[in-house]
Amino acid sequence: MSTPEGKFVWYELLTTDVAAATEFYSAVIGWTVTEAGTSKPYHIFNVDETGVGGMLTLPPEALAQGARPSWMGYIAVADIDADMDRLVSLGGGTYRAAEDMPGVGRFAVVHDAQKAPFVLFTPEPGTQRPDGVAPGTPGDIGWRELQAADREAGFAFYAEMFGWTKAAEIDLGPGGLYQLFAIEDATVGGMVTKMAAMPTAFWLYYINVADITAAVDRVSAAGGHVVNGPHQVPGGNWIVHGLDPQGALFALVGPGA
Repeated sequence: MSTPEGKFVWYELLTTDVAAATEFYSAVIGWTVTEAGTSKPYHIFNVDETGVGGMLTLPPEALAQGARPSWMGYIAVADIDADMDRLVSLGGGTYRAAEDMPGVGRFAVVHDAQKAPFVLFTPEPGTQRPDGVAPGTPGDIGWRELQAADREAGFAFYAEMFGWTKAAEIDLGPGGLYQLFAIEDATVGGMVTKMAAMPTAFWLYYINVADITAAVDRVSAAGGHVVNGPHQVPGGNWIVHGLDPQGALFALVGPGA
């Protein structure tokens, strides 16, 4: 068991059609989907028997306010209420105020100083989840990427908020610099200044696959759309960006192309 302060600990899909999303991600990624048995319907994405993410229906009131199907990352903190004050002092804000999930923990849907959303999460004492699957396992989240309005300002926010540190920089040429970041000395993601055509900053989560070419074929066969890639990245892996049938943006990373 671990208490992963400042780390991504969960990933959640908010969708307009749970049944269709279950079918899509099961076909493309190979996840099994189980019901959580909570008072409100909630579904778990599993690699073998290990939960790596969850899924719920996007509430009608959120849709009315302009929300769309999307993936969200949970970042663990020791005291969510104290950290909310720090988040606001750094220019962040709240989309959904902190509330309790009985038997699970306390969470709040927030945004950074550039409006990129994520979830702050404090596990209920004694309920910390076990360590997940081994790094690189197909079906796990293998990379986290902030498409920022301003890369340097975006990094400064998370460095101050969670203590993340800079790793290597990659020169993307016309795309600018790609800043890798580390959590407790492990490089786990990157940050880049988004293209001007993108309306807002956001986090993008890359799901590991065993073969990128086969995965692209499965995306199309299951009714999704590849919108970018495949492209090779430093280290030899290949990536694609796609939209699921409900319009949620996701990404895949793996060998081969």
